[in-house]
Amino acid sequence: MIETHAAFDLVLAYPQWQGSGRYEHLPRGARAAAEVCAVYGPFAEVPLSTREGDGEGVHRWEAILDQFHSAQALLAQHRPRRLLTAGGDCAVDVATIDWLTGIHPGLTVIWIDAHLDANTPETSPSGSFHGMPVSAILGNAPAPMRALMGRPLDPSHFRYAGIRVGDAGDWAFRDAHGLTTLDPAPVTGPVHVHFDLDVLEPTEFPHLAYREPGGLSIDAAEALVARIAREGDVVGFTVTEFAPADDEAAGEGSKVIRRLVDAAVRK
Repeated sequence: MIETHAAFDLVLAYPQWQGSGRYEHLPRGARAAAEVCAVYGPFAEVPLSTREGDGEGVHRWEAILDQFHSAQALLAQHRPRRLLTAGGDCAVDVATIDWLTGIHPGLTVIWIDAHLDANTPETSPSGSFHGMPVSAILGNAPAPMRALMGRPLDPSHFRYAGIRVGDAGDWAFRDAHGLTTLDPAPVTGPVHVHFDLDVLEPTEFPHLAYREPGGLSIDAAEALVARIAREGDVVGFTVTEFAPADDEAAGEGSKVIRRLVDAAVRK
């Protein structure tokens, strides 16, 4: 029997892979992440779309927008104040952060990631939507999606951690919006943590589609999440971009995901 821990009002499995440019192993990773996260609260899953087609400068846009609609419907149905999300690619957090921003005034988003993820459809060299969620939550989502969203996140309530890779569009957006990195000052109030596993050092955690040298150790990442949970009120936690090559790798990587989620609910 699986022990459950009702730390969140909803665990949302959001297995979107269409936003990634390297999606071969993401479906396996999303299933494994959902299995880990399912014990932390009531469970719901965003169905994968069968739609095809690009649009709005984004590859596989039709499926991405369809899944966004489904995620919004599930969130409106369950109305969680505390939300754990198992992705999928990084762009799953557009729907979840939009929801949490609407119900938690003053929400701070901490984006723990190797990449800035701040391109727009106009600046993206790839057209992959998982490179655009930061710009989307700050008010620059493609128009059909933006029309469905609430107020954008205030840039002063956004912090990066672990970033080390970006292109010209990413850095330009960061500078134009004054986005800063997490500093030693305490994190207070309601907090959402976006955790892209590619922030981790790939020699220690290789189960990634994008392996970027110079990342955080697993211990350091766990300590960072635990610090945020001690100082603030973690009302949202999303884990993304788990790309294990086989079932054995999925099992090994899942142990790390459990450590991170445990840290997010630890006081």
